[in-house]
Amino acid sequence: MQTPSNKLYCTAQIREAERYAIDELGIPGRELMRRAGFALFEQIKLRWPEQQSVTVFCGGGNNGGDGYEVARLALQAHYRVSVYALSDPAGLPGDALSAYQDFLQAGGVVSDFEVGQSRLQGVIVDALFGIGLSREVGQGYALAIAAINDSDCPVVAVDVPSGLHAYTGSVLGCAVKADVTVTFIGLKCGLFTGAAPEYCGEIICNNLDIDAAVLAAMPPFAELLDKLALPRRPRTAHKGHFGHVLLIGGNLGYTGAIRLAGEAALRSGAGLVSIATRVAHSGLINIGRPELMCHGVECGETLHALLDKASVIVIGPGLGQDDWAREMFGTVMGRDKPCVLDADALNLLAEQPQRHDNWVLTPHPGEAARLLACNTRQISADRFAALSDIQSQYGGICLLKGAGTLISNGEAVYVGTTGNPGMASGGMGDVLSGLIGGLLAQGLSLEQATRLGVYVHGEAADSLAAELGERGLLAGDLPERIRKLLN
Repeated sequence: MQTPSNKLYCTAQIREAERYAIDELGIPGRELMRRAGFALFEQIKLRWPEQQSVTVFCGGGNNGGDGYEVARLALQAHYRVSVYALSDPAGLPGDALSAYQDFLQAGGVVSDFEVGQSRLQGVIVDALFGIGLSREVGQGYALAIAAINDSDCPVVAVDVPSGLHAYTGSVLGCAVKADVTVTFIGLKCGLFTGAAPEYCGEIICNNLDIDAAVLAAMPPFAELLDKLALPRRPRTAHKGHFGHVLLIGGNLGYTGAIRLAGEAALRSGAGLVSIATRVAHSGLINIGRPELMCHGVECGETLHALLDKASVIVIGPGLGQDDWAREMFGTVMGRDKPCVLDADALNLLAEQPQRHDNWVLTPHPGEAARLLACNTRQISADRFAALSDIQSQYGGICLLKGAGTLISNGEAVYVGTTGNPGMASGGMGDVLSGLIGGLLAQGLSLEQATRLGVYVHGEAADSLAAELGERGLLAGDLPERIRKLLN
């Protein structure tokens, strides 16, 4: 049974659910393996009905047992079946060994994989590693993974693409690039963040007919973002009902960032949007967008009057790190209004760490590394840990940008699935910070504004990419589409 869900679980929780099914519900492990094999073979038949061949790569654990089970079913359905073992099948654990023996009894043949000699045909089934992999892929397995990725065959991954960490979504040296990943019992966290979107393909979750109450009894480790609905506006509404966003940034030479953020705040539905920027820029930024109220501000004393009128502050887009930027940052830090920190505001925060619960922090991996005094490789190795550490140290709401953007309020974790590689261009983060600021101004909580902002930001990019393609997508294309999606 396929189980669409927004609940994500860590590997320890999945193992506990499997143990409970076997020990408490009395479902034999071998029966769970049969169900997994059946679910996999059903997907192969459904997606590639013209194929009559399968090539199965089997490893040395229960994941390999699932592979032998698929191979047996394919053989009985008169497919041409090739099975390559990367580990001696005689050393398989109990249920997997039984699956291997059943495959042999059905007339199956198992071969050693030889680079350049072993033939790959039909649909490839990746059953090399399961959710337990936590070390770098060894050389022999790496050669098999390379052969799979170099083939022109469609690939189905069993539970998780081999080489991908099932919890963090990081690649352990190399990983299989699957067209479809059929995962079991529940959705794993690592299938949706980090490097995972490049490797998982479409994700199908089959609960192996285990009572849904088993997972329901566990608090999920994280949840996939869904789209929050905005309330209908009263017919008597006026601009004062929807807040006043003050955006601070646009240092010398960096007018574009603050303009993009300001326009996103407007398109999100904020009642008023002001920009505090350098005097040299104040007459230029709102050309073509007169709704932006621009103010030349050269000192913290002048900024105070604007801060008094604002209901929400966004600081960072194009801010820089010179004396002016530091004075603007220091002045804002003295206020307790809802605040979104982005770009150089995060870099300045890393230099002067402090904690507040009334702000949203929006780091990309580089900024996250500076906030935690580490390097980007450490951030990418475990994005969930980095997210937790930033939120714990700095407070408020933290969102960690990247494929599978992560959000934490200190208790719950959310994973975004909208967005595409077309967003790999300058200014996208500025649009996001302005969007979140605009949603805050309309009365959403810090968490609600962040969740909706991340979802719609990616949704707008996906909508535009579907129409025009990913290449050439500009941050300035998003605000108008954001308006449509929020309505």
